[in-house]
Amino acid sequence: MISNNEYFDGTVKSLGYTSATGKSTIGVMEPGEYEFGTSSKENMIVVEGELIALLPGETEWKSFKAGTSFKVGANTSFKVKSVGQTSYLCQYA
Repeated sequence: MISNNEYFDGTVKSLGYTSATGKSTIGVMEPGEYEFGTSSKENMIVVEGELIALLPGETEWKSFKAGTSFKVGANTSFKVKSVGQTSYLCQYA
């Protein structure tokens, strides 16, 4: 079953699904700054565009462009800045 998700007044939208490798969402962010909370481990893959992320325990923002990824632990939060419209694939563990 495909789920439809919308956050931050519609500026972040994603579709959730389950495949042979587990649960994932694929989505698009409008330009802006967002903070997300996690309930499970996440692997965030930038498909197109650029995300600048402030990851848990870090003090400096890091850039992630198309084809790169970052991981976030369960039960934490992280911040991202979307540079232009950015698409992503988030895989949950």
